Amino acid sequence: MIIGLGNPGSEYSKTRHNIGFSVVDALAQQAGWTFRKGKCRCEEAKGTLWGSQLLLAKPQTFMNLSGDAVRRLDGWYGLEDGEWIVVFDDVSLPFGHLRIRPKGGGGGHNGMRSIQQHMGTRDFCRLRVGVGGPGTKSLTNYVLGRFSSGELLQVDQVVDRAIKALELWAFQGVEAAMNRYNVNESIATDKGE
Repeated sequence: MIIGLGNPGSEYSKTRHNIGFSVVDALAQQAGWTFRKGKCRCEEAKGTLWGSQLLLAKPQTFMNLSGDAVRRLDGWYGLEDGEWIVVFDDVSLPFGHLRIRPKGGGGGHNGMRSIQQHMGTRDFCRLRVGVGGPGTKSLTNYVLGRFSSGELLQVDQVVDRAIKALELWAFQGVEAAMNRYNVNESIATDKGE
């Protein structure tokens, strides 16, 4: 299961905070799947991809309450350790950088904090997608803002790279994905693909 975090509603579409939605949207589009309203306060798309059954989920609870939707997903589908991953934005990483971890803290991210509280654990995989820092702007305005014109030229590449990281995670596990994608290079300097 891949859970992309974001806020529902067209006013939040394509904002930095919704990069998790953008990743699972692009993955669903590549697979030819359509998101539908699910039973767990999420939009869901599912099918066979990368040799196994895969569920994509976008919580519709707003970012700060993402944990409620994830807890419902766990109750309905049963989330096994290592078989689910959360994709979300990270302002502490430069734009385009990725970080995959098998567990850890929320890094000040309210969606991750909510998931950890509702699930009672920090032991689940996560893919952090760097959106850069706010500089002198307020954090809220920055993450709810749209990408700059320069960033917009590269967002599709960032999303594609995140999908490749998820594919490696699904095929070979979190360690292999970490070794390949947790490097200090952006999409512009990535020579390994």
